[in-house]
Amino acid sequence: MRVKNGSLVTMLFLLPLAFDYRSVDDSQGHLLQILLVAPALISGALLALTGPRFGARSQLRTFVTAALVVTIAGSMVTELVQGNDIGNYLRVILPFILFFVAYLVGCHPWSERRLKSFNRYVFVGMALSMAASFAYGMLTGGSIDEVRYKIVSPVLLGFQGILLYDIVVQQKRPKGAAVFFAATLIVELLSVTRSLLVGTILLFILATWLAAPTVSHLAKSLLRTSFAIAGFGGFITAGALWIFPSVLDHWSQRLFFAAGTQSGQDPTTLSRLAEVEDQLTQVTADVTSVVVGRGYGHEFHYGEKYILQMLEFARRSDLEAIHSWAAGHNFWVYQLFAGGVLFGVALPLALVYVLYRCTKAYRRFRGLLGDVGSIGEMGRYLMTIAAMLATTIGGNPLGPRYSGLIYGLALGLLVSAHARTSTARQTRTVNMTFPQVLETSSSIGAAFR
Repeated sequence: MRVKNGSLVTMLFLLPLAFDYRSVDDSQGHLLQILLVAPALISGALLALTGPRFGARSQLRTFVTAALVVTIAGSMVTELVQGNDIGNYLRVILPFILFFVAYLVGCHPWSERRLKSFNRYVFVGMALSMAASFAYGMLTGGSIDEVRYKIVSPVLLGFQGILLYDIVVQQKRPKGAAVFFAATLIVELLSVTRSLLVGTILLFILATWLAAPTVSHLAKSLLRTSFAIAGFGGFITAGALWIFPSVLDHWSQRLFFAAGTQSGQDPTTLSRLAEVEDQLTQVTADVTSVVVGRGYGHEFHYGEKYILQMLEFARRSDLEAIHSWAAGHNFWVYQLFAGGVLFGVALPLALVYVLYRCTKAYRRFRGLLGDVGSIGEMGRYLMTIAAMLATTIGGNPLGPRYSGLIYGLALGLLVSAHARTSTARQTRTVNMTFPQVLETSSSIGAAFR
């Protein structure tokens, strides 16, 4: 069964939620929520059901699909056991459902034409999300300290991953990519978010490593591109500080504030640690919680140990009044908190394993086949999934709905590209003569020397 007007369906799948820059804000109204989410779910289900099928099994694809099924189905079991508020559960699990649906969409051997359509609308959607988030934050008014939480797109690091792949790995330097990358750096600078800066650095290192076939090439490439990025970043920083001079003071506070406190930690770090401590305390309170978790949408607050340290910055009554049911800021701990050992560990393990397997496969075959076909798709979405994991340094990529959609599609396309590459490799090896096999083995060995 073929989907007519496939381009329109892809647009409805990927673009409306790009404007969902406040994923858990009930003040938007139920109608707007439905108009944003319904097209993505309906179009995604249609694409997932009608996509082409693989003729052979893939161990990686089976493992990842099983991990996602365990996560989604297991959340229902935990909900029945723990009896959390159904509205909070549905709000928190929705990004995971979008992630799963989008993964099923991407995990097909799509034609080259459809893959180009996905690539185009993923890029456009990320750009729209960044522009919408920034515009919303700036239009709300107030000082930079007030708007900096609202100007960051939930897929900013994912957007940087794709841009760095084009610029560093493929060594394509179109003006558009440079302009968009500069825009992401400006948003990072204005947001005064250290975790985003660390994520960008890690993505840059990964992109450089993917592009370098040997250690000597890696050292030269790191040195060369470091100078280029430093000069480019310095120019962007100088321009942003000239327009927003107060940003420098905020960065100084973020970097050096902790040195003047009794605890040696700044308020943001303490609040994250306090949140993690309470989640770990709750999930280890009894055997049932350890096994199946406390559930998605279960309330958490600040741990007692860190409340005492945070009294330096706020009143105890204010700290004790803070309760949250949304997905926690620490992805790794929240998965254990929500799903326990039985249902919460599978997804983080699957993401790490996919990144490991696909990184190895990409480096192995890029030197032989170049960045063409499924190899190029693997590299592009490998950087996107790496950006998803980099986001976990300071947040939860499966908190906002749009990031759940984009990263789910990226995971599906990455697993699909790995399966197609493995199938092509096996077919090529079977059809080779013995001298050709020896020549290919020598080429692979040379790629690692």
